[in-house]
Amino acid sequence: MSDLNLYQILLAFAAAFVAGAINSVAGGGTLVSFPALVMLGVPSVIANATNTVAMWPGSMGSMWGYRAEMKGLNRRLLLLVIPSLIGGIIGAVLLRITPPGVFDRLVPILILFATLLFLAQDTIQKRLKISNPNLHTSSNWLWGATGFQFLVALYGGYFGAGIGILMLAALGIMGLTDIHQMNGLKNIFASWINGIAAIYFATTGLVSWPYAAVMIVGAVCGGYLGAGAARKLGRPMVKRMVVVIGFSMALALFVRSWF
Repeated sequence: MSDLNLYQILLAFAAAFVAGAINSVAGGGTLVSFPALVMLGVPSVIANATNTVAMWPGSMGSMWGYRAEMKGLNRRLLLLVIPSLIGGIIGAVLLRITPPGVFDRLVPILILFATLLFLAQDTIQKRLKISNPNLHTSSNWLWGATGFQFLVALYGGYFGAGIGILMLAALGIMGLTDIHQMNGLKNIFASWINGIAAIYFATTGLVSWPYAAVMIVGAVCGGYLGAGAARKLGRPMVKRMVVVIGFSMALALFVRSWF
């Protein structure tokens, strides 16, 4: 897989470009970039690890973009970085030891789960939000939040798609009400989860570096250049496109893996 032909380069770049643009306005770009790698013939475990590495720079940029919203935040919330790191590395290890055949069968289920989660994002945030802004000052909150964030990070290190939605819903349950602060925290935690998983994948030979290099460039370009086009389409249209792509990919990969 060291040499990519023009078709592979263009498709990987295009998928990452679209994913970067989608992530800049709606999130869910992984539902485009990861299946594209699988369709290109990259083994699913390698594709998942490569996609994590390729998309990580974008999450770092998003974290920086919300730095102003983090001022005045209760610093106890940043303690959730710890379960993010622990869960992220354990999830990454679990991915590495999962037999490829088993993961191939899990992939369409995971994509379907992430797509349904993405589809229900707004409903989840509205229905699960607790309106007590002081909830996150209690010790009981801290222990509960730590456990929940560990589970989210475990899933994120293993697969990754949908962790942003999970974290926004969780932060709503935890009592946060400022969506901009919630997005900022989500980006911080996602950066640590994906970052520790990416480092592990990179040091254990699970990354296809030719594809990763092409997709990093594509994702950065998409986040910067494609965001304008995505905003013109509007968030509802972008969300509908992600849902259609997610369901289509889940169905295609289900047929491919199970029959």
